[in-house]
Amino acid sequence: MSPKPGGSVEACCPGSRNPPDFDHSRELIRYSLMAPKRIYLSPPHLSGREGEYVSDVFDSNWVAPVGPHLTEFEQVITRRLGVDHALAVSSGTSAIHLALRHLKLKPHDEVLCSTFTFCASANPIVYEGATPVFIDSERESWSMDPDLLEEELVDCARRGKLPRAIIVVDALGQSADFDRLKAVVTGFEVPIIEDAAGALGGRHRDKSIGSSGWCSILSFNGNKIITTSGGGALCSNDTVLIENARSLATQARDPVPHYEHSQIGFNYRLSNVLAAVGLAQLEVLDQRVEAKTNILNFYRQRLGCLPGITFMPEPHFVTPNCWLSTIQIDEQLFGINCEALRLRLEKENIESRRVWKPLHQQPAFHGCRVRGGAVADELFSTGLSLPSGSAMTPEDLERVATTVESSFAG
Repeated sequence: MSPKPGGSVEACCPGSRNPPDFDHSRELIRYSLMAPKRIYLSPPHLSGREGEYVSDVFDSNWVAPVGPHLTEFEQVITRRLGVDHALAVSSGTSAIHLALRHLKLKPHDEVLCSTFTFCASANPIVYEGATPVFIDSERESWSMDPDLLEEELVDCARRGKLPRAIIVVDALGQSADFDRLKAVVTGFEVPIIEDAAGALGGRHRDKSIGSSGWCSILSFNGNKIITTSGGGALCSNDTVLIENARSLATQARDPVPHYEHSQIGFNYRLSNVLAAVGLAQLEVLDQRVEAKTNILNFYRQRLGCLPGITFMPEPHFVTPNCWLSTIQIDEQLFGINCEALRLRLEKENIESRRVWKPLHQQPAFHGCRVRGGAVADELFSTGLSLPSGSAMTPEDLERVATTVESSFAG
């Protein structure tokens, strides 16, 4: 008998050690039916009214890029944050890009950026031909260290080359210490872009997170506390910034009857359809924050007494949105490291995630300057985010907690 192309004699012969392909597929299906339900890290959680709002879009035929739902979505965001303007765009990344494009960066310009973050915070710096300079975290908030920021700004001033902007990331649903950061920046006249991608719904002292910088960005990606499937927003009190960004986000068409373009623009606007989804999501934002807070409290009560497990600190100036419940693992006390625990959870069909690998360690940013780095390095080596979906059931939480408890080997 001749083997099939790409196969072996054993694979297609009766009685061979390897079953035929269709038998293998059947075994996979049988396994998937027997496996416990997948628990995801932070999946979308619909309110139940998304279909109603989207149906309204279809009924009114406002399916083009802009429309009344988009306008209302932006207005609700401004009221929620306490800022003057919000521009809904296709992603948080595009919002950062628009803010940087407004500053007209030039080659060899530098932009300071948190190193403990996802690459999307820094990629737009490179889009504009500028150079990122990474600043380490402080232990109190895991966000940018004000003391290291001051050291970097003083050195930059001494060299006669101040950065063009500072991108401060609100880490994992918490807030950076903006009172200290803004005090440091006073006198240097460098604008702060607040990357509040995952922190919507939290508070920094008496203000909403996302209202502390020259501008801020939000993300409505599928894993965030609310979602529009994909999307983001650029928020600011700076009317000129928002109007320029609005033009750039719609291909920078000049205000004349024909198609005239004096500068290069982008196709970055959020659609009216997705804004309708966002409106339904914003209605339940406080409920989502409450649910995620309850999840974090459950984990604290069940796992906080295990040797070697500590939770992300909550500074006194922050009321977090508890987007992701995140722990640190001391391998010497717990018995295994965070990667081993991630794999144990995965074996039980439970998704968890290592915290960000610092940007100064990323090959894409090789050669970029970094101020500090040891704190972010430690967080990466010890940090793990546990499932934090706002629709988790008590049974889901029990499965996660039991798996972590049974993994203790100290």
